[in-house]
This record gives sequence, structure tokens and C-alpha cells, in this order.
Amino acid sequence: MNGDPHSCAAWVAQFLKARGIDRIFGLQGGHIQPIWDHCARLGIRIVDCRHEGAAVHMAHAHAELAGTLGVAVVTAGPGVTNTVTAIANASLARVPVLVIGGCTSRPQANMGPLQDIPHVDIIRPVARYCRTARVADQVIRELDEAVARAMGDLGEPGPSYIEIPTDVLRTHVAPDLVLDDWMAPKPARRIPPDPGAVAQAVQAILAAKRPLVVTGRGARGAAPELLRLLDATGALYLDTQESRGLVPPDHPSGVGAMRGVVLGEADLVIVVGRKLDYQLGYGSPAVYPRARFIRISDNAGELIDNRRGAPEILADPALALAAVTDALGNQATALDRPWAEGLRARHLSRSSPDTRRETPGRSEDGKVHPAAIFDAIRDVADPDYIAIADGGDLLSFARVGLEAKTYLDAGAFGCLGVGVPFAVAASLACPDRQVISISGDGAFGLNAMEIDTAVRHGAKAVFIVSNNAAWNIERHDQAENYGGRVVGTLLRHSDYAAMARALGLHAERVEDPADLPGALRRALDNAPALIDVVTSQSAVSSDARKGLGFVPDYQPLTAWDDAERRRRGLP
Repeated sequence: MNGDPHSCAAWVAQFLKARGIDRIFGLQGGHIQPIWDHCARLGIRIVDCRHEGAAVHMAHAHAELAGTLGVAVVTAGPGVTNTVTAIANASLARVPVLVIGGCTSRPQANMGPLQDIPHVDIIRPVARYCRTARVADQVIRELDEAVARAMGDLGEPGPSYIEIPTDVLRTHVAPDLVLDDWMAPKPARRIPPDPGAVAQAVQAILAAKRPLVVTGRGARGAAPELLRLLDATGALYLDTQESRGLVPPDHPSGVGAMRGVVLGEADLVIVVGRKLDYQLGYGSPAVYPRARFIRISDNAGELIDNRRGAPEILADPALALAAVTDALGNQATALDRPWAEGLRARHLSRSSPDTRRETPGRSEDGKVHPAAIFDAIRDVADPDYIAIADGGDLLSFARVGLEAKTYLDAGAFGCLGVGVPFAVAASLACPDRQVISISGDGAFGLNAMEIDTAVRHGAKAVFIVSNNAAWNIERHDQAENYGGRVVGTLLRHSDYAAMARALGLHAERVEDPADLPGALRRALDNAPALIDVVTSQSAVSSDARKGLGFVPDYQPLTAWDDAERRRRGLP
């Protein structure tokens, strides 16, 4: 079976190979077996996972770290429906992922066959492209379009979904019906900036006294140009989860520890490749009472949401930043230097190692404070390690405590459960770098079985579980705002180290913060490995204190919500 080198399935595998895909992530099933088999024949590595959602998460992380398309292949029915959350996460993160799904054969359609459900109707709202390819000699053309859409050729990059009936996969397709231009890799498109918009941006920057630059996904390929702009203007700088590591932590523009203050005081905000979503207060005048905006992005979706720019530059961010800096030349800006230097000094004071280490290793209940985990990582990990953070409450500690240049987390979707699959994919994509995933115990449980995938595929990641026996940001919200009625938010201090050892990992359980550095060294030396740290529920994160779990009416944080209510004249 499956011996036809010109079957539709064989062409699909050849297409992936031609596009430089060296691995796919998935979970097997009869509907996709023809593709699976031909990929294996061509030497495309198959990373078989324990859940289809985890497979898409792994494709997502691979795309982020390898700078290319991530591919997941899943079977029909629950195989496809299990991917919905992960596809939605890739959609909000604007990451190019191709999901190839199986579906029933055409002769059995609409007869009640095995695992038949309208996948396309389910996936379409969260995908850039969503199709059933029913004509064998057009499948490669449709794959070419699906990849183009995933890469952002018609707007934002993001996930594409295509499914191919199994009988179509077995159909012979003559070579002269598959065009070379469908198979060939396509060069990245780089849109140059409009000179008029560049001139308008320069005038705004020259007039600004308190400029701020905020970056996101779209700035990732523009680090040198971003640094040139910061050096030329003296603007202050904030990254987001999407753009960690573009600017060195010792750069004089960085003021990450003063985020709330600088947003409220800036008179010009230059947003590069980033939506103004809830993490940036929607660009509201309540959060930015003094600011006008410049928006720069390679797609319109990152220009027109919530707060418009003047100007809005639709262009490759690297080209746009270079053009703006070149046009500035040696012209003097109106920068308020005491303001910029004062915020930088306050940032350094808050983020210095001495200040961070004022946090006790133990909380008031005697259990390990989560911050002790990040102190140990700071002391032990290589400078170029890859950090992955996963959780609700834990993410607040991680944003402050992790200093890695390469960083992934649950993202704007707040998609818990990404930590383990992201770490597996990161370790496979970057085998020469340390990979450390830090998850809350709740988030860890969502894809915990993927530590088995790490063992089977030799992914040398270290998985750290902050085990506080709770969904803690919600538990805190219940305790503070709902009369102390804590319901459905408590877990157990389960022995995750014992689970990991049973699955073949090196694993240790840590209850004393003094033991963390040694445990981490041993884990890195024996990866894949898991460290189960018994942490405290009483260590309240900044997000919990700021009301993120409460879900205020107008803004994600209570302070911003209060400001928004005042702006609207509400009590």
C-alpha cells in the first residue's frame, strides 16, 4: 500500500520537503496515514505527541524559534477538534502554522462515517485559511495558498487549516499537473515605507519631549534598526512578551520595571509590530492621557486596532525604522532628559539583583516563594538559555524574574498548557541551548503527558513545576472579592516528580529554597528532567494584586479600570 510515488499524499510530502520542512508534529490516525508514511519515507522527522493540541503548540513554538512555518498533521474528528484551542492561540499570536487534517473519503461523506464532523466550519473563525481540498490535482495549489496565507501574504500571519479526504490522498496525480511554481519556496515580501509617512513620523519625534517605543511580534527581525532609533532619539523602551530580547537589558532606554508610570507620562508612543490589546490598555486615553501614537507594522491588523496612529506606516518594520532614523539624521529632539534619566534610574533600582533578592526564599506559611525559582535560574542557567513560562499567577512572577533573551509564554490568549509542548519543540529546534520551562501546577497538568514525548524524542528540556496546589490567581480573587468562598480552585501538592520518574525523566521534589540551585544543575546535566517545587499559596503575584483575575468592566487591571471610569464620568 501507498507505493505510488505520484499519489496526492506523496505530492503533499514532497511539497513539505521542498518548503524546507524538516519535522512535523502530530498524532497518528488512519485518515492521514498516507501523508504520514510518505513524510517518513522522505526523511521528514515525525514528532508524535500525546495530544493533538500539544502538536499544534509544538508547531507554534517551532515556527517562533526557527523563523519558519510550523506544521502539524492530525487525524479526523476529535483529532481535528482537539486542535482548536492551539490554533486559536497561534491566531492571536500571529504565528505561521499549517495544520493538515484528515477527513472522511468522498464516497462516505454525509453517510455517518467514522470521525466525520464539519471541521472547516469549526476551525474557520480562528484560521487565516480553512478549506477541504477535494480535487487531487489541485491539492498542491491549495497547499501553496494555505502556506501563503499562514505567512501573512493577505494580512496578518497565522494558522492555516487544510484537510484532504483519504481517497483523494490515494489518487494518482500526473507530474505535469503539479506546477513547479506551486512547489517552489517563496521569498519573503518586504514592503518599503511611504516617504511622506516617514517625514510625518520624524516631525512627531522631533516635537516629542517624552517619547516611548513599544514593540511586539513585528519587530523581531528589526533589532539593529530598533537600537539605532533608540540611540538616535533617546526614547524610552518597553518590550512585550512577543519581543523579549530585542534590546539588551543594560541599554539606557529600557524601563520595563516602570511600565505603568511611563505609559501614563509619555507624550508620543511609537508602536512597532504590536496590537494595542488588553496588555497595553487598548491604547485608551485613560492609560495614555498625554500621548499621540505612531503605528508601524507590516500588516494593517497591527495598525488600526483601538487607537489610530498619526502616521500609520504599513511597511516592513526594519525598513521603516531605518528610514525614520536616517531621516532624523543629526536633528536635535526636544527630549526631556531629566524625565528619561529619572525613569531609567528608578527602573534600575527596582530591577537590581539586590532589590530582587529582598524577596524571602520562603513565604509566611514556610513553603518556597515562587521568586526563589527565578533566583536559582538566574544563578545557574547559561546566558543564552531559552525560557518558557506557563500559568496564570506564575506568569506574573515570571515576567519579572526571567531574564532570558529568548522567551515564550502563554501569550495574549492566556493559553495555559503551552509550557511543556513549547519546551519540547524548543529543545528539538535548538538542541545546543538549555531550555527551561516554568509552569504552575494547574497549567502543567493540561499537557503533562508530553514529558513522555520529551523522553521518546530526546528533547533535553528541564520542566519546573511551581506546585502551590491551587489555581492561585482565581483562588485569591475568590478569597478577596467573593466573601472568602474558595470553590473549585484548590488542587493538591501532588508528587509530579514521582510521575516524571515513572515516565523516564530525572526528577526531584524540592521543599527547601536552598536546594533549588543544586537541583537545577542536576536537572540540566540529566535532561529531560523535572523539578517539582512545593510553593506557597500566600505569595500573591502583582497581577493578582492589580485585579487581573477579577475581570473589571472596562480594562484588565483595576487601576486602569478606575481611570477609564473617571474618563467616562462613571462612579
